[in-house]
Amino acid sequence: MNVTADVLGPGYEAIELPMGRDDEGEVVATLVRRRAGDTPAPRAVLYLHGFIDYFFQKHLADFYVDLGFDFYALDLRKYGRSLRPHQTPNHIGSLSDHFPEIDEAVRIIRDVDGHDALLLNGHSTGGLIAALWADRVRGKGLVDGLFLNSPFLDIAEPLLMRKLGAGLARALRPRFPKARLPAGVSDRYPRSLHRDHDGEWDFDLAWKPLPGFPVRAAWLAAVRRGQLRVHRGLGIDVPVLVMASARSVRATRRVPDVTGADAVLDVEHMARWAPRLGRHVTLVRIDGGLHDLVLSAEPARSRVFGELARWTNAYLPGP
Repeated sequence: MNVTADVLGPGYEAIELPMGRDDEGEVVATLVRRRAGDTPAPRAVLYLHGFIDYFFQKHLADFYVDLGFDFYALDLRKYGRSLRPHQTPNHIGSLSDHFPEIDEAVRIIRDVDGHDALLLNGHSTGGLIAALWADRVRGKGLVDGLFLNSPFLDIAEPLLMRKLGAGLARALRPRFPKARLPAGVSDRYPRSLHRDHDGEWDFDLAWKPLPGFPVRAAWLAAVRRGQLRVHRGLGIDVPVLVMASARSVRATRRVPDVTGADAVLDVEHMARWAPRLGRHVTLVRIDGGLHDLVLSAEPARSRVFGELARWTNAYLPGP
């Protein structure tokens, strides 16, 4: 394995995972590792980021390390550390395109580093991908629990707009997979996060730009196919924790304040579809929570970690 020092500094390592080639050329993913001690801990967690995102939340790693987990995060192909100059940011043809890098990350965590128990932690689109991957590997004993932080289980638009947007994406995908769609995320949410604007966090604006990246036809079509699979019902065979904000807010000129709520997705969609993930699902709502709940202001952030610690201690194999 090609192991190097990570951009987050001391204690963090980056492992490049070659993923072959696609129609744009060479593809890689990047596994970030932070150990809890000198020897591998019995338990590990693998974090999957969302859309227009990458792993930078060091305090999340601190939380897991304090619980005795070795921490891993995967920058998926064409995101963050894994984005290459010849690639279209975030572009894939199917959410299952990400399964090989998750497979390889889990192989390293379990077979190479020797961990006995694994928690999969996915945020937003990463939460949707994590759920689909966990359903695919059910019965194999590869994962022991899922924590989904504001998972992208539906499109945050009225029913007619969801159908029209998904239909347009499906129509364009075969011939024009990279066609830009008239959709996107308001820059008010990332501005509410970054310390140079209205937030308290520092992240690389090349990898997580405030204006975002374009929403392309193939990506939206892939997301919608994955969401409809969830709506039909998955069979995840391990405990699942779904956490969402108590409310959503639309980032418009009339609503300038997007703090204290999910300004990206509809949290009622998460509550509606969470029971379709598997037989053992816990839903927790966080007053004052942002879309990425672990980036919420206090006291919401402490409640997120308190609920996660309680659930983890109850349902994950002990150290």
